[in-house]
Amino acid sequence: MIEKTLKTTHGKLRVEIPTQLNDITLGQMMAMQAKPNLNDIEAISILSGVAVDDLNSVKNIQDFQAFSDTVLALSYQIKYLYNSDAVPKQVNFLLPQSGRPKTVKILQNLSVEPAGAFMAAKEIIADEVNKHIEQYGEDDWKENFNPSLNASCQVLAHYFFCRATGKKYNEYEAEEFTTEIKKMRVTEALPIA
Repeated sequence: MIEKTLKTTHGKLRVEIPTQLNDITLGQMMAMQAKPNLNDIEAISILSGVAVDDLNSVKNIQDFQAFSDTVLALSYQIKYLYNSDAVPKQVNFLLPQSGRPKTVKILQNLSVEPAGAFMAAKEIIADEVNKHIEQYGEDDWKENFNPSLNASCQVLAHYFFCRATGKKYNEYEAEEFTTEIKKMRVTEALPIA
C-alpha cells in the first residue's frame, strides 16, 4: 500500500491505495471499467475509497504524482492478468450470515452447475457476445471478444452461489450474490471467469 497525508483546503486528508494487483477487488475494477474516460483522480478515488470531491480539495497537484505512478503500474499488471491461466486452487468468502470464512475449492472443470446456474451463465455470455457483435461487427469476434467485468461478476455469482452458501440454486439469490463476488481479489476472480 502507498499512503500519504495530503494538505487540503479544509485540513489534511489521508489517502491510501494498493500497490499490488492482489490487493484490488473485482468491485474496484468494475467501478474503474464503468468510467469510459477515467482520470487519475477518479482512479485514486476508487482505489482509496476517498470521495472525488475530497481529492479535488488537495492544495498541491504534485501530491498525486506517487499515486499516479502506482495507478499506471497497476494498469500494466491488469493487462497481463487478462492473459493469465493461473487459476487459484481455492477462494474464501466471508459471508455476512457466518462469522468465519467459507473456503470453496476450484474444480479443474470450470463448468457451471447446477443446470439453472449453467443456463443463466450461458445467457449472460450470449448477451455479451451479441453486444460485442453489435458494436464491432461479426468479423473475428472470437479472437477479439473480451467479456465485461460486470458479466464476469455475474457468471461467477452463479458459479459460486450454491458452493459458497450451501443453499439450493435460486436465480435471484445468485444474482444478489454478486455483492460477495465484488469483494473477491481481482487476481482470483479474473482467471476463474
